[in-house]
Amino acid sequence: MKADDALPHDSGLTTVVLDLDGVMRHFDPNHRSAVEAHYGLRDGILHEVAFSPELMTPLVTGEITRAVWTKQIGTAVGSPEAAAAWISDRGKVDVPMIAEVDRLRAAGRVVALLTNGSDTIPTELLALGLVDHFDHIFNSAEIGYAKPERRIFQYVCGHLGVEPSEVFFTDDSPSNLSGAIELGMTARTFMGIELFRTHLVEFGIMSE
Repeated sequence: MKADDALPHDSGLTTVVLDLDGVMRHFDPNHRSAVEAHYGLRDGILHEVAFSPELMTPLVTGEITRAVWTKQIGTAVGSPEAAAAWISDRGKVDVPMIAEVDRLRAAGRVVALLTNGSDTIPTELLALGLVDHFDHIFNSAEIGYAKPERRIFQYVCGHLGVEPSEVFFTDDSPSNLSGAIELGMTARTFMGIELFRTHLVEFGIMSE
């Protein structure tokens, strides 16, 4: 099944699982560029190093802490100060998406958050005021494996007590959808709240 395959309107979807960054929380890309410029670094190098598999995989599977990850970034780019300044940004909550989540839960839908995160996610979500808006929060660093692995979606379904066919999953990274689709979830790339609302109606999760 491909991510863009159509499903019938009465698909039995009762549960919505959302990614965190790029869906519920957003970061200002100008912050990274400003930090790099301030410390005399090549534009884009912080992102390139931080999200390399060598550094990112151990972080999101809980093998290393965010503090260790930040230190590794600083060492790799030759500026611990730049790494610390960039990582200090906690992003901003998408207020319209929070309202949409609240609307889903008020309609009786279970809504969960699934993030490829780190050991600081619980503190971050509390500071952002996100915790009380979700029925469940799943953090890859606590689970031990990350999206797009099929196992993490199996874990989510098991803890929610639902079949994969009951779940709608959305993530702003298309590459993170594969495991969900293989398991039998309905998965779509998140491309903004308007398309998200369209999907909810299309799949019978919410009325217009």
